[in-house]
Amino acid sequence: MDARVEKVLNLPAYQKLIILLVVMVAIGGGFYFLVYQEQVEEYSKLLDRKSSAQALLAKNQRIASKLAVYKKEYAKLEQDLKTALAELPLKKEIPSLLAGIADLAKGEGLEILRFQPKGENGKGFYAEVPVDLKLSGSYHQAALFFDSVGKMQRIVNIKNLKMGGAKDVGGGTNLSIDCQAVTFRFVENPPPPPKKKGKRK
Repeated sequence: MDARVEKVLNLPAYQKLIILLVVMVAIGGGFYFLVYQEQVEEYSKLLDRKSSAQALLAKNQRIASKLAVYKKEYAKLEQDLKTALAELPLKKEIPSLLAGIADLAKGEGLEILRFQPKGENGKGFYAEVPVDLKLSGSYHQAALFFDSVGKMQRIVNIKNLKMGGAKDVGGGTNLSIDCQAVTFRFVENPPPPPKKKGKRK
């Protein structure tokens, strides 16, 4: 038998107990620091991942439960966009639209003294298309013309209206009417917005 083992066996009982406790503490400490602590940290990480996954799952479930509502809203937005675009003609439709405005004026008995399209004013996805008008006719004829313009399928606004210069013509009163008809067209490929220049220090 090994002399060291024999020496330990011959020790008094309380010393044997102390040695046993020291050995058990050393084994317990080694197990805690080398095995248990690492497992606890890994378990904690897994709990965090589980919580994150559960939160993501709950969020996705909420979205999924409202999917039908979102689809319905999307379909409505698409329809609204189509309706809005129907009121904004493309560039190729502008000449016929302007001709339609002139026809309305003639149809109400107004004399067109000036019909002058101006340059377009870009506003992003749409552009303003103004036309300067100078008309001659009665107040009633002008009112009917403006009413007809307001009922057009396309959007046309009358701006800068000036009426004056009343003259007696054939038993009626004719007015000189100056205004601007502004329609709008859809810009298919709008230019990117200009970049803001940073302030120099």
